Amino acid sequence: MSDSDTGAAGRSRGETVQVSAIELSVNGQVRRLEVDPRTTLLDALREHLRLSGTKKGCDHGQCGACTVLINGRRVNSCLTLAVMHEGDEIVTIEGLGDPEAMHPMQRAFVESDGFQCGYCTPGQICSAVGMLAEVEAGWPSHATADVSASHIALTDKEIRERMSGNICRCAAYPNIVAAIRGTAEGGSG
Repeated sequence: MSDSDTGAAGRSRGETVQVSAIELSVNGQVRRLEVDPRTTLLDALREHLRLSGTKKGCDHGQCGACTVLINGRRVNSCLTLAVMHEGDEIVTIEGLGDPEAMHPMQRAFVESDGFQCGYCTPGQICSAVGMLAEVEAGWPSHATADVSASHIALTDKEIRERMSGNICRCAAYPNIVAAIRGTAEGGSG
């Protein structure tokens, strides 16, 4: 078979592509899709649902730009398949808030100047929201001084460790930490 007889994915021309009909609950709305079962959640969000706030950075789970919340937990959407999340509550940056009614974390990022180019910001914010829920639930990290303590002190070291899966190429880390600290303390960044 020559190169001209195969498609971009290595399939023969004329070969049918299997699709799966799925229903995803995204930002409080049930959305029906027909996708190739190999479609990542990231591509389903961006390409099928046109929710472009979630960013495709490395597409290998290393940068965190694609972080969304699934059932309240932060997940790299490039590493999971859309078909795996029927029945789950998926929240993207668009579902946290909008310019007229920002989530406290979004407001803190703006007030603390927790971004420069902004590409990583949606993933940083979703990850920070999920991370604060983990702290509230008492989940220790590698930086937690006393893993048996009933309250985790949210030090800068603790925040940096918990956010280490989210890369900022512009190095806005001090302002990101300030935004998270401000939100955790119930104020602005």
